[in-house]
Amino acid sequence: MKESDFIALDQKINYLVALCQKLTTENRQLRQQEQSWRAEKAKLMEKNDVARNKVEAMIQRLRSLEHES
Repeated sequence: MKESDFIALDQKINYLVALCQKLTTENRQLRQQEQSWRAEKAKLMEKNDVARNKVEAMIQRLRSLEHES
C-alpha cells in the first residue's frame, strides 16, 4: 500500500470514529427525551383519570338531584 492509501484509510477511520461518537451522544439524548416524555405521559394520564372521575361524580350528583326534585 502506498502512503496515500494509509492516509486515506486513516481519514476514513477518524470519520467513522467521530460519527460513532456523534450517534452515541444523539442516541443518549433521544433516550433521555423519550424517558421524559413517558413520565409526562404518565402524569397526564393520571390527571385525565382524576378529571374523568370528577366529571362522573358531578354527573351522578346531578342525576340524584334530578330524581329528588
